[in-house]
Order: sequence, then C-alpha cells, then structure tokens
Amino acid sequence: MKIVKVLGSTLLASMFIVTTVHSAQATTAEQSEATSGQQTILFDNSHGQTAGAADWVIDGGFSDYADSMKSQGYQVKELDGQANINEDSLSGAKTLVIPEANIPFKATEQQALVNYVKNGGNVIFISDHYNADRNLNRIDSSEAMNGYRRGAYNDMTKDMSSGEKNSKAMQGVQSSDWLSQNFGVKFRYNALGDLNTQNIESSENSFGITKGVNSVSMHSGSTLAITDPEKAKGIVYAPENLSSSQKWSHAVDQGIYNGGGKKEGPYVAVSKLGKGKAAFVGDSSMVEDSSPKYKREDNGSSKKTYDGFKEQDNGQLLKNITEWFGKSDDATSIKDSGVKLDEKTPLLDFEQPENSTEPQKEPWSQPEEGYKWYDRSTFKPGSYGSEQQSGGDNTSDNGGSGDSDNGGTNDAPSTSGDASFVLPQDVQPNEPFKVTVKLSGFEKNTTVNDLSVGIYKDGGQQIGSFSNDGSTFGNPGYSAKQSVKTDDNGTATLTLTAKVSDDLSGANIRLKQGSKAIATQSLD
Repeated sequence: MKIVKVLGSTLLASMFIVTTVHSAQATTAEQSEATSGQQTILFDNSHGQTAGAADWVIDGGFSDYADSMKSQGYQVKELDGQANINEDSLSGAKTLVIPEANIPFKATEQQALVNYVKNGGNVIFISDHYNADRNLNRIDSSEAMNGYRRGAYNDMTKDMSSGEKNSKAMQGVQSSDWLSQNFGVKFRYNALGDLNTQNIESSENSFGITKGVNSVSMHSGSTLAITDPEKAKGIVYAPENLSSSQKWSHAVDQGIYNGGGKKEGPYVAVSKLGKGKAAFVGDSSMVEDSSPKYKREDNGSSKKTYDGFKEQDNGQLLKNITEWFGKSDDATSIKDSGVKLDEKTPLLDFEQPENSTEPQKEPWSQPEEGYKWYDRSTFKPGSYGSEQQSGGDNTSDNGGSGDSDNGGTNDAPSTSGDASFVLPQDVQPNEPFKVTVKLSGFEKNTTVNDLSVGIYKDGGQQIGSFSNDGSTFGNPGYSAKQSVKTDDNGTATLTLTAKVSDDLSGANIRLKQGSKAIATQSLD
C-alpha cells in the first residue's frame, strides 16, 4: 500500500521581512564574512522563478547550487523586483544566474544582458521543457528566454486579458529572436523524459567544463539548438537514438524532434560574446535540491522539489561552469577559442519564429480564482513576494508539487486536523480502486461535514472520478460532499471508490472541507 502523510494546511510558518537584495545564508562563519575582495554572483528572482511548484531561490530549492558557489569563494545575492535587470543592478556582479524565467524579459533587459556579457559579465540561463508554464501566463521559460512565444510571434500578448496586457510585467516586451541572434543558441520546445546521458564532450573540447563529469541526468527537460557555431558550442547531449517512448509523458507535441544525440541539440551549451561568457541548461531538475522554502503563490500549498543537484555528476558540472566563468579569456567568440566548432542543429519548420505554432490554446489550465500572476498582492501568504512572505516547511511532509486547484477561502468550520491518504500500490487508469482518508487532530465526537477528495495532474487537470455506489462514476472532478464523525480521539476514516483517467505520474490528491484545502500531497 502507498501511505502518504500530510501536515494540516493551517500550520503557519514564522513570518519575516526580506530586503530587495540579500545574501544567501553562509555555510560557515568564515564564508559569511563578505570582504571587499569577494566577487558577487546574483540570482535573478524577478521573472517568476517561484511561480507554481518552482522554488528557485538561493535559500530554498537552489540552495545547494548557491552553496557550491560560496564554497568557491563567491558572495551570493538575490535580485528581486520587477524589470530588475539593468546596468545598475548588474554593476559589480561577476555572474548572473537566471533560473527558469516565467515572465518575459523586456527589450531593455535583453539589451542590458547583451551589454553585460560583452563587457565581461557571465550569465547562465536555466530553462525547462516546453509547457512548463508555472504561473499560467502562456509564456514558458524557453519562450521567455528565446524572446518570443510559440504561435504568437507577431503578438506576445495574444489571448491575454486587458489586465495582463496592461500590467507592468508586459510593458516594453517585444517579440524577437534575441538569444539566437546574440548568443548563437536557442532553447528548443521539445520535452525529453527521465534520462541519464554520457554523451558528453571531452574536457579538452569543453574548456574543462566536463572534467570529472561522466554522467548527467535529465527529468522532463529540453535541449537547445546551435544556430551559430562561431558563437555557441554544445557540451552535453542527450543519448543517441531516442525512441518516441522516451519523451516526457505530458509533452504536448512529438516531444523528441530529431531522435536524440547531437541532432537533438545540446542539453548544456556555452557561448562567447565579447569579453564575457554564457551557459545554457535545458532542465531545472539537474540544478534543484529538496529544500523548498516558500508556499505556492497561487493557492498557498506546500511545494515538493527533488535532489537533482546531487544526482549523477550534475553538481560537478555546475561547479565547473562557475569555475570557467571565473577564468580570464581573451577570445571573443567560440571560433576564436580554438575548440572544434559544432554543426548547426537542424531545426523543424515550426521552430522558425515566424512559422511557430501553438499546439493547443493556452493557458494549459485555468489560474486559481483571484490569482493574478502579474500582481503580487494576490499571492497567498507564505509565498515569495506575498504581503505575508515566509519560509516554508523544509521537512519531507511537503504538499503537492503541481496543484492548480484553489483552497480558496474557508466557508466551512475551522479545523486544525491532519490527514493521510492510503491508495493501492499499483493504480491503473480506468480501474476502480479504494481511497482511504484517515483524519486526525479534529474536535472529538463531532461530525465533520462538507469533505471532498480530488485527484489531479500538475497544472490542475482533474483525472479522478468517484462513485457513490461503486459502479457509476461521474465526470473527473471532486467527489460528492462527505461527512464523517470523529471518535474520542478526534480521528475518523473516510473511504471512497475512485478511478483515474491517466497514470499517477505528476498527479496529486487533495482533501477539502468546503473550499478550504485540508491536505494535499503528490502521488508521483
């Protein structure tokens, strides 16, 4: 049996105020003493890097990565705000890390990044698979970084509401192919599944970046296209001869474009521009760790992240990129660097910006009621940027990682109970099974009304149907309202008959009372 324990949703983390730019907590007293001679690495957190299940901050889901930089002698700081990438904010920084942006870069920000690198700065762009639209603004990280939205090259705001179009976040945003034009590389819109790869360039042909790196992992990531081999070079590639079954199970198109290997494009690439350097990674999974800090901004539930930084040789690869950034280099292009040049990556017709197509109407699911991705005043307490910003619970009892269902306001009696879910070990699509919900910590000898259970995929798609008679099932969605009576210990058991329309990969289960979320947990 699969048993999942969930903490009650009423537990609140302690509140604190965060300054606009602050240092990550040092691992030792010596490292915490920032000296005037220390170089600074900035992590951008002004482009939706904490939306949805993401927690890509220096003291949360990217803390292992930040700690590795501190161990190399750098001071690590966070860049927060809106449209915060400019000449002033980048001044004095050795490197800028851009984790999985979900808010597009303004034309002025793009130019600031180009100027920053040309003048000797370094940038690492960390993206993810296509349709990883964590804030449901129709713009994924690959699109934000490439500079245009798939199927909306002529108008980045296609199908957006007036509130979205007129938001500060969308002012000064212009479609362009800026990443390819300036750095010779672009993120592809493919989506590869769970893979380990040893298809890696030699240390001699990768500026030493692959020294000690024998294997790198990928979990639902993308590759890149080398569009100008004189500017960009592939470092790590997906395995050769991938089959269609090795695409990500939720890919919205063919998922794998050229069968893997070098024709699929690099999974990790680098670029030279002027006096500076850039690196590109197609998957946030290889960078993250299992210590999320914040609640979800759309519904306030807990997040669950994973120890990708510790998998394979991921951490070593990232440390080597940081080391490469720190080395002096007179070459102003890959061509001038003396390494073997790549071939251009063969592109499909729809990968040309003006020919790009939208596989299905976006957003992929409807945002929570009242949540506006561009307005932090709508963010739930405990989320990054909310009015009641606080750290989340970093224990193993984290909530669902991709829930788009809203806990909402509490229109039911106040509760402080916990819940655990018991499901069969091997749940198959369209096969009925029993779900047992064990409640504890409720008021003794009382009836708890208005309970319902839902099973849904990351992004909010409901896949669970429930039956009152064991044979007739409704449409996917929450179960009919249920009532249970607690015993002398404040515990009760609720058992439902359910079936799911898809496998449980990327699925979550939630118990609600009225519109209040009592417990949520990932089933993946």
